[in-house]
Amino acid sequence: MDLYKSLHISASGMKAQGTRVRVISENIANSSSTGQTPGAEPYRRKTISFGERMDRQLEVPLVEVRNISTDKSEFSRRFDPGHPAADAEGYVLIPNVNTLIEVSDMREAQRSYEANLKVLQTSRTMLEQTLGILR
Repeated sequence: MDLYKSLHISASGMKAQGTRVRVISENIANSSSTGQTPGAEPYRRKTISFGERMDRQLEVPLVEVRNISTDKSEFSRRFDPGHPAADAEGYVLIPNVNTLIEVSDMREAQRSYEANLKVLQTSRTMLEQTLGILR
């Protein structure tokens, strides 16, 4: 494969993983954001999905963010009758964010980003060495 093409593929992977980290960070930041009134829904976890897009000019498949959507899983309930969002029974809806899962996803995104960065650096070094030979 052409080294120039590998640079574009790695860069698209880094961009996609960067977006994934942003979505995960938003989930973690809002993991305790409840509603403000009784019965109001709390923050709903966001999910991200990737897809492949063909760059017709370079003739290479690139990674792209296909969709950022919300997780439709059920909310947890916590007994807190003094909370402004507590229902008549004293329960508050809690966001469907599990910080342990989010941290695991963050590590996976970080490792994917680093792997793409390593490919980018290696490709750049190979290009520099090739130019050095041609001089």
